[in-house]
Amino acid sequence: MTQPTDSRREALLAAALTAAERGWHVFPLRPATKRPALHGEASCPRTGVCAAGHRKWEQRATTDPDRIRATWSRGPFNIGIATGPSGLLVVDLDVPKDNSNKGAPGGAATFGALCERTGHAVPDTYRTRTASGGSHLYFTAPAGARLTNTAGTIALLVDTRAWGGYVVAAGSITPTGPYEVASGPVATPVPAWLLSILKPAPKAAQAPSVAVAGQSNRYADVALANETRNVAGAQHGSREARLFRAARALGRFVAWGDLPRNVVEQALQGAGEATGLSASECRSTLRSALDWSIAHNQNSRRTA
Repeated sequence: MTQPTDSRREALLAAALTAAERGWHVFPLRPATKRPALHGEASCPRTGVCAAGHRKWEQRATTDPDRIRATWSRGPFNIGIATGPSGLLVVDLDVPKDNSNKGAPGGAATFGALCERTGHAVPDTYRTRTASGGSHLYFTAPAGARLTNTAGTIALLVDTRAWGGYVVAAGSITPTGPYEVASGPVATPVPAWLLSILKPAPKAAQAPSVAVAGQSNRYADVALANETRNVAGAQHGSREARLFRAARALGRFVAWGDLPRNVVEQALQGAGEATGLSASECRSTLRSALDWSIAHNQNSRRTA
């Protein structure tokens, strides 16, 4: 019974080394699972790499082949890739799994439709097939950018992994199935239109603590005018992304009661259509962006 185990461990070691050769920082996952195999803070011995304090999986992920060989010599660990230290942004195109998403298009279809609306083909980049039947699209993040994880920001069943996140590497196997390379020899840079969606919307300047309701409303009106102007001036290829970001930025004012939703929708709808987007494209983008922004800002009212 030891021969199959040894063979599996050698295959996983080879996959971990291959990822490291690409410059991707790897760490062990528990055999046949997606969970880190490293100790947690509560059980940290404060020795070795943790001598100066507990180091989490993101800090302990490595490209050092000697450390990788030493780790995988101890067992058939699956492989995690720490996306942040690896300079990666990975787009996770998931598949519907429960009744809440029943009948909804999968992440791949939704992402493909978004690419089409922005006037771009689905990027040709390194791609893996996940155990559940979804896909991971690997992109290199811009130098100096510190992108973070997102869940549903781009679209339903389309998440991203960057700093603070990890993905299961090709070569890993779970009871659901294997993770396999699907296409693309290299990870290509994050498309500019996608990057504009993922970058945090500019934070509104804080209103003075003595602001009254009238001042707050005037500030919201200025923000509406600025965002509408930004959308109207968007060039082909960035129109949908600019509309998406504007709706996210203004959604907070809707959540705070400073702007009626229909006023925001009418202004941005008109600006979007003026750039050449169709009415249906504008409505779809505005609905998803405003819904997300309102939901995430309802409990973060500015101090008045």
